[in-house]
Amino acid sequence: MKLRALLIIGIILQTLCSRAQTDGNLTQYYEVPSYFNPSAIGNSDYIRIRGGARMQWVGIDNAPKTFLGVADMPFKIGSKRLGTGVNLTQESIGLYKTLNLGAQIAYKLRKFGGTWSVGLQLGFVDQTFKGSEVRLPDGDDYHQGTDDAIPTTDIHGTAFDFGAGLWYQHSKFYAGISCTHLTSPSITMNAESASGGSETSGRKYEFQIKRTLYFTAGCNIPIKNTLFELAPSVLVRSDFSYTGGIVTARARYRKMFSFGIGYRWDDAIVATVAVEFKNFFLGYSYDYTTSAIRQASSGSHEILAGYSLKLDLGDKNTHRQKSVRFM
Repeated sequence: MKLRALLIIGIILQTLCSRAQTDGNLTQYYEVPSYFNPSAIGNSDYIRIRGGARMQWVGIDNAPKTFLGVADMPFKIGSKRLGTGVNLTQESIGLYKTLNLGAQIAYKLRKFGGTWSVGLQLGFVDQTFKGSEVRLPDGDDYHQGTDDAIPTTDIHGTAFDFGAGLWYQHSKFYAGISCTHLTSPSITMNAESASGGSETSGRKYEFQIKRTLYFTAGCNIPIKNTLFELAPSVLVRSDFSYTGGIVTARARYRKMFSFGIGYRWDDAIVATVAVEFKNFFLGYSYDYTTSAIRQASSGSHEILAGYSLKLDLGDKNTHRQKSVRFM
């Protein structure tokens, strides 16, 4: 049992070091493009709200968990169309917990048969490490019960965060490139006092978040004389030390039901299913792990839910409602 536990810990630590999973590794990335790219907002005439959770590598204690909420909408200033949005995510893995909060804005320009968007995200990243829960083996020739490089108290820090992106939206396809944590923020983490505050003295720890580059693209392909359409898509991510990605092939029926399969490079085979009804959305995905982690995990689960509200961006609001007092 001890050997198995150490193996699992080693796998998680290796993943942390090689992939620096500060951003969630979402399977339904095509439903929340603004999570990765701040320019992918306001691309429809709807207020779009999405929220959900991802439980990665179920069966492994302290495996990654992601909770997210995103929302965006278009608006106009004169004849210029823009988009605005918010992005809130919490990612936990092991004893680390990271909270990202960002406000987004995008400027749009119609060119070459589609709409180009340039977007920015400004916010902050808040990180906590539960040093009080660190337990190092002791009493043998292979382990040391103390390590000055590992905190034994809870530590916490906050830093400013910045991201940017470019997006092209066409009636039949889309593509975008972006960079999150553009300034590669460095978080100075201080020991938390018993009263919940932060001590200014004592040992300090520094954690640097790697900037991450994303490329995503997808399209809609109607199947002639049927109510089906195909929606292939791809997401590639790189922190300049590790590069990975996921490719997905989905089919949609009557723009209401969708299902598909995909492959995350060197990690998992995925299956997805979703339903849209009267502006409501519900989606689920399952990842079957293909790496050595499958020896300790039954896979990963992800669920998203959302709602879309139609807006009227015309010069005149033809859907204006009268007050009930005058009806």
